[in-house]
Amino acid sequence: MTQSSASIQESNVKSDHISRTTKNSFSISGMGCSSCVAKIEKTLKKTTGVVRAQVNFASETATVEFAPEQTDRRNLIRIIESLGYKVTDSQSDDPVAEDKSNRESELKNLQLRFLLGLGLVIPLFLLVHWNNIGLDNIMPLTKQNNFLLQFLIQTPIQFWIGRQFYRGAWSALKNRTSDMNTLIATGTSAAYIYSVLVTFVPSLFTAAGIVSEVYFDTAGMIIVLILLGRLLEARAKGQTSEAIKKLIGLQAKTARVIREGQEFEIPIAEVVIDDTVIVRPGEKIPVDGIITMGASAVDESMVTGESIPVEKQIGDEVIGVTINKTGSFHFKATKIGKDTMLAQIIRMVQDAQGSKPPIARMADIIAAYFVPAVIVLALLTFIVWLLLGPNPALTYALLNFIAVMIIACPCALGLATPTAIMVGTGRGAELGILIRSGKALETTHKLETIVLDKTGTITKGKPTVTDMLVVDEFDKQELLRLAASAEKGSEHPLGEAIVRRAEEENLALAAVTDFIAVPGQGIKARIEGSHLLLGNVHLLHDNEVPLQTLEEQISNLAKDGKTPMLVAVDGKAVGIIAVADTVKETSARAIKALHQLGLEVIMLTGDNRSTAEAIGRTVGVDRVLAEVLPDQKAAEIERLQAEGKQVGMVGDGINDAPALVQADVGMAIGTGTDIAIEAADVTLISGDLIGVVNTIALSKTTIRNIKQNLFWAFAYNVLLIPVAAGVLFPFFGILLNPMFAAAAMGMSSLTVVSNAVRLRRFKAPVLQPG
Repeated sequence: MTQSSASIQESNVKSDHISRTTKNSFSISGMGCSSCVAKIEKTLKKTTGVVRAQVNFASETATVEFAPEQTDRRNLIRIIESLGYKVTDSQSDDPVAEDKSNRESELKNLQLRFLLGLGLVIPLFLLVHWNNIGLDNIMPLTKQNNFLLQFLIQTPIQFWIGRQFYRGAWSALKNRTSDMNTLIATGTSAAYIYSVLVTFVPSLFTAAGIVSEVYFDTAGMIIVLILLGRLLEARAKGQTSEAIKKLIGLQAKTARVIREGQEFEIPIAEVVIDDTVIVRPGEKIPVDGIITMGASAVDESMVTGESIPVEKQIGDEVIGVTINKTGSFHFKATKIGKDTMLAQIIRMVQDAQGSKPPIARMADIIAAYFVPAVIVLALLTFIVWLLLGPNPALTYALLNFIAVMIIACPCALGLATPTAIMVGTGRGAELGILIRSGKALETTHKLETIVLDKTGTITKGKPTVTDMLVVDEFDKQELLRLAASAEKGSEHPLGEAIVRRAEEENLALAAVTDFIAVPGQGIKARIEGSHLLLGNVHLLHDNEVPLQTLEEQISNLAKDGKTPMLVAVDGKAVGIIAVADTVKETSARAIKALHQLGLEVIMLTGDNRSTAEAIGRTVGVDRVLAEVLPDQKAAEIERLQAEGKQVGMVGDGINDAPALVQADVGMAIGTGTDIAIEAADVTLISGDLIGVVNTIALSKTTIRNIKQNLFWAFAYNVLLIPVAAGVLFPFFGILLNPMFAAAAMGMSSLTVVSNAVRLRRFKAPVLQPG
């Protein structure tokens, strides 16, 4: 325990008698919006013994730090459930699988209620238009019987299909607040109660000389449409645990160890510190450790993001889940279980997913003020008409009260955001942009800084031959043929790049004898009677081969971020073959477009600084952050966020996953690993950075559309609420019949949906290549 934490703990003991704390996480279902989060957090923080409480709406989890002496897990669950939410109380060995099971169960429940609601709404609409579509010729129905059938159909929709809205509204009321549930419950109840009165007490309305109509269909459609929105949201949130599950799946299942002089293959969970582990070519390294015998090249791209394998010798560290490429080696296990780098990455992803993002829920903020104001206005309308209205005063008071409530019905408000998001994300999919949630779409337009991974994001992620330089007019084709012959059958990406180039040029490769791999330097071989060396400067120096005039060219190639591979024949340097991970054709154009949108562009990579800066100069980024280890990438994003910036992260490797989740918006290149794609908010299928530009433009357009929708959602209401209250009656004798209030509400909804559909005409500002 550090001195600072000890001081904090001592302070807790003195003030709250807290000697120690523990941290528990809970899965919570039933949260409808950000006000639910605030409500749960506020209640938990007031609980005796709770030190810290944080609720995450996206992952539907609460993390609570508390003193076991003053409260316990069971009491915290009881408190949360008293607010109207459901808590899954389990300490399973596989929380990811259990969380997925719980989400699937909740999703099935939502699907069932939506489908049943839809099945009931259809006959409800048939009854509304019974005479208009000629069904009265088949089965004549009196108006009263028609209303009664509508009542029988709508009642289960109202109180069973829509029961979650009532629970949420009641919970909000108990906590002296309001949310979307309040709007839905209040609006649909107003329409339902009014219709029930028309059905069973029609004299209340006929006495005032008003034609009575019912609005059961209005209440039913509101509930079903809002339920559809919540179903789509639940599907999006259900993907949050998939990234962690796939990370866990990366781990090797077994390890080959030497114990008491014998070789055993054991489950990875049985590996202990200081075990000697054997790894053969092509195998996955099971745990972290240090090489004690042998040498190889290890593909660490899934951890570091660097596509070129790293040469490993005795004393070098190796990382679990990376892949051994060329040679066999023994290593001593130094980190196992929760201490391995993979486990650390998993924890970072979990922490980032559990952290609370700064999400603005515009409709909920408006609802917090709008709903109470409307309810107060409706009650005032009822009282004024009851005391001052003409006879029958009660009838007029009730009619105008209901008219005000119906005109404030939240159908358009409930549709304003989800319809725009549905159309916007659909249009994004057509453009090769997969947006995981409405939250991501809402946040992307605020981004100020874009952080780009290098390998596989800015570059192609696949080494290729870029230059062939020769000495004394040595033939370039012969240089390539000899090098490719030596590398034939190589599993090293640099060698594969040379062989691939030779195959593209249809060169006939020669037979090789006396092949020797020199760890960390290159290879020796005999080809057609000549002795060949192929490797780095150290290989030629150790074999006393003079470099002649190649030093400057080697230096220039390295400055450009390329890997120079020297070729010597019979003790004489004859040329250089440079291999590099080349930049994608559209990267520079995309980065220029991001600058035009006013964004700062930063390149973040685990690669060495000289290579990174060379790539950075080529594509025109503002800053280069090089040699950043996987456990530091998320911290770099967090540091930028601490400066008050909205940060977007674009990457493609497992090493990018924590940073993708930590960022305000994570964007994964579709050609990258499944882990990055699952961890990100947005996936760019084409693997093209132009997709980042298109995503930001689509987000800006969609948010503008949402704001327009919210305006239209209230325009009719704000204009007609005074009319519904009866302000025109003393002057013109005009009252707003609830039927017209419902019609205005319907027009508001139609306007909102029509405006959202315009997003289908969105065109990307930068044309996709080809």
